[in-house]
Amino acid sequence: MTLTIPGFTYRRVPAAEGVALNVAIGGHGPAVVLLHGFPQTHLMWRLVATELATDHTVIVPDLRGYGASDKPAGDDPDAYAKRTMAADVVTVAGVLGFDRFALAGHDRGALVAIRAGLDHPSKVTHLASLDVLPTLDMWDVMRGTTAAVGFHLYLMAQPPGLPERMIAASADEFFGHFLDLWSRDPAAIPDDVRAEYLRASREAVPSIVADYRASAGVDVAHDAADRAAGRRLTMPVTVLQQDWGAALGFDAVGLWRAWAPDLVHRTVDFGHFMAEEAPVEVTLALRELLKR
Repeated sequence: MTLTIPGFTYRRVPAAEGVALNVAIGGHGPAVVLLHGFPQTHLMWRLVATELATDHTVIVPDLRGYGASDKPAGDDPDAYAKRTMAADVVTVAGVLGFDRFALAGHDRGALVAIRAGLDHPSKVTHLASLDVLPTLDMWDVMRGTTAAVGFHLYLMAQPPGLPERMIAASADEFFGHFLDLWSRDPAAIPDDVRAEYLRASREAVPSIVADYRASAGVDVAHDAADRAAGRRLTMPVTVLQQDWGAALGFDAVGLWRAWAPDLVHRTVDFGHFMAEEAPVEVTLALRELLKR
């Protein structure tokens, strides 16, 4: 049985030439777009989405390359650039009738959200990021033995071929490792949802690797160009983040404030999968953001 967000309708929405996204849509009112992370699908937002749908139109896509969305080949470095994936989101929202929308992302989806905020400031009214740093800063803080926590970033940054074969050879173990390691409350991801995450990831190894590979190449170049040009996120921004700064030795608030002058930054004690582990708190944080 295909898992869905209760009460939401589903559409395949064109995002770019030859690429359509699987999108769950629910509620009525101002639009909020929710972007999932790794190794997950749009289902990670199921608890938050149903709450927000009481007074918002909530749009929850599978990112290109993930879930039931199209998975173009990653031969072109731009195919999975966050700039391309952000353009997908803007296009999908427009097709659904929303020229302006609030945007929240977790993990990989947060990187797409950040890029959308930088590239399309007239479209994104509010922005929330769950448990990442912007790409350029992420690579800057990964150094020494502490960088071992991000081994997957280095593995999937390698040239095409070996990473895909290695991961595909033990896909469930690879993706399951992160579901186990990054969760403080395993019960927050029920067995059927976990099985769906593993199935979807197993069937998307090349595109998932291409997404990560872009973050070691073209995404860094885009962030560096924005930093050099002094571009910043002009909308209200809320960041919910585990205390990675203490673990890896960086000032998370300082790094974020360089990108987002209108910032609320909260260090939380939830696990990485916070939209599932602490949906009430995440929903409240998003509602507070939407009032700013």
